[in-house]
Amino acid sequence: MDMDMDIHCCRATTFKQTCLFNANILFSKTLFTMPKTLFTPFSLSSRPHSRFQTLHLQLSHRDNPTKHTTLLKIESFHENDSLELLIQKLSNKASCPLQLLRDDGDWSKQQFWAVIRFLIRASRSGEILQVFHLWKDIEKSRINEFNYEKIIGLLSQEDLAEESVLALEEMKTQGLKPSLVIYNSIIHCFARKGDFDRALYFLNELKENKLIADTETYDGLIQSFGKFKMYDELDECVKKMESEGCLPDHITYNLLIQEFSRGGLLKRMERVCQTVLSKRMGFQSSTLVMMLEAYANFGIIEKMEKAYRRVLNSNTPLKDDLIRKLAKVYIENYKFSRLADLGLDLFSVTDRTDLVWCLLLLSHACLLSRKGLDSIVKEMEAENVPWNATMANTILLAYLKMKDFTRLRILMLELSTHHVRPDIVTVGILFDANRIGFNETTALNIWRKTGFLDEAVEMNTDPLVLTAFGKGNFLRSCEERYSSLEPEAREKKIWTYQNLIDLVFKHRGGPN
Repeated sequence: MDMDMDIHCCRATTFKQTCLFNANILFSKTLFTMPKTLFTPFSLSSRPHSRFQTLHLQLSHRDNPTKHTTLLKIESFHENDSLELLIQKLSNKASCPLQLLRDDGDWSKQQFWAVIRFLIRASRSGEILQVFHLWKDIEKSRINEFNYEKIIGLLSQEDLAEESVLALEEMKTQGLKPSLVIYNSIIHCFARKGDFDRALYFLNELKENKLIADTETYDGLIQSFGKFKMYDELDECVKKMESEGCLPDHITYNLLIQEFSRGGLLKRMERVCQTVLSKRMGFQSSTLVMMLEAYANFGIIEKMEKAYRRVLNSNTPLKDDLIRKLAKVYIENYKFSRLADLGLDLFSVTDRTDLVWCLLLLSHACLLSRKGLDSIVKEMEAENVPWNATMANTILLAYLKMKDFTRLRILMLELSTHHVRPDIVTVGILFDANRIGFNETTALNIWRKTGFLDEAVEMNTDPLVLTAFGKGNFLRSCEERYSSLEPEAREKKIWTYQNLIDLVFKHRGGPN
């Protein structure tokens, strides 16, 4: 399960900030009628004010603070305007940032970093290092630890490991000392790519340069070991971390729980959980969710429910896929009433989505409760909830299971009234009902008359419904017959409902 984790080894958001150009700043040109000798709009090629102009401006600013503020706003506006123009030039597919920099002569700090951000967004990160080389060589004061740290961080975030190393080596030749942040960026970059030999090489180099690895250094390694399912190496990394006096903090422990959860290593996961509790540390919401998913994957209902309560108390929203996993565990353990509880819990933290209504209906459908189904339908009508194939098929399957052919017939004929388009599950319900004595052809004749059976087959029913009721005889027969065909026969045409009906009843002399 993909997760956004608030840990130190994540990419720094400051590097992802976009350059914004405020096109909505309104300056009426008639408000500013200044002599050209006193103010020249900012441009890449503009020259600095003369000493007389500077003095005149300084005196004006001192005498009139409001005018000074206004001038700053104008300068900011024109600077943004020039940045926008620069980005527009870069947006040309044939543009070359190196040539643009040479043509302009130089870029300000704001312009340079705006260009770098643009290159990242445009998936042109491979050009970053070249542009940085040219820009820093124009003004030697730009050769400093801060700029190298930022550039190496950006390169590492873009998984440009070799370019990051080139910048590191160049930095050393300039007599600059790499920081812990720089080494962490490079170590994590190689680790994310699975090149742990290079990652550990730079970890050793970090120590040789008399720097001390911190929890952030090891957290990135731990996360990558987990990503590549190298759990023994992960354990060794933690031991090494502790032996060097770098004690895991709550972020490290949460990260360990997440990686063990993802790998299905429940005993290790629970052991770290006990450590967190004994140290009175907290669980991140993402950690609680991953623990819940681990228990759901193994169908351990008691521990799953305990973890679920923790997640619910933290007000953490759950993704639909995980909700379906929880529901599947309840269905497989015949805990049908828990489906309604799950739906109501979800309603307390979110809107009544289609999935919530599905859970509420399924709970009563699995219990074969007509009264319960009617109550949910009335709630849906009261809240003007539109019907869909999942809702209709859930109720139809319950009626089929109860052999309540009267209600089954009525709802089949009312599908169009509810604006529900049948799908393959609906078709299967009709034929399965006919096999056990339904003997209803009205719905089938309507489908033929309207041309529905000649449409491409669709499956619009939530998988949970089939988990609860099974696929039924017709759907299983469709799968068996279809699978028995040669690959070319399966792929040569778009399959319609009538095609599948003919395929299923080919050897039966037609549908019953």
